[in-house]
Amino acid sequence: MRTLYVVTHPEATHHVDRVVGGQFDSELTPRGRRQASAIADHLAELVPADAQPDLFSSDLKRTARTAEAIATKLGLSPVLMTDLREKSYGVAGGRPQQWLNDRFVFPPLVGERLNHDEGLEGAETLGQLAHRIYRAVEQILARDRTHQIVVTHGTALNFVICAWIRMPVEATGYASFRSTSGGITILREDDRYHYRTVESLNNTAHLED
Repeated sequence: MRTLYVVTHPEATHHVDRVVGGQFDSELTPRGRRQASAIADHLAELVPADAQPDLFSSDLKRTARTAEAIATKLGLSPVLMTDLREKSYGVAGGRPQQWLNDRFVFPPLVGERLNHDEGLEGAETLGQLAHRIYRAVEQILARDRTHQIVVTHGTALNFVICAWIRMPVEATGYASFRSTSGGITILREDDRYHYRTVESLNNTAHLED
């Protein structure tokens, strides 16, 4: 059986400052650092004591700091991957959220969604995001480990799950697995049928109120 524990980073400065995150390199807040410790403690309870898990993380500060807390608790060395970064919102990154809201072009109900232009210069399309997250998941699953921890971001998590269940990239334009900061999603594959399940989505019971 293979198990992936997928963590979305906890509270970061762009959350409290109400600016666009994406690939804007925000840091964890003091509360976010406490939440990262709580995530690490909970993973120490979830991962079997005799396991030797891999730890992969987006290389942005808020995810790398979360991975550091996990690495310290479990005695691991995180592997930082650019491909696990959040979706880039181009020129909107770091600007007030309202600035993006006023300019964002929503995808159509039918027609081209993955390569849809959201009206933001330099932004990734959902298709570009999907392809690099699929590439990252492929590299992670190529490792012969039964337990793996992945630290990423909210929108990126959506495509981690899509890649896990082998959804064709072309179909991901309509997929949405909602998550919040600091959540842990557990993905499992059994040894007999090799079914890939989403055992739990966005568990946040370990976080402070």
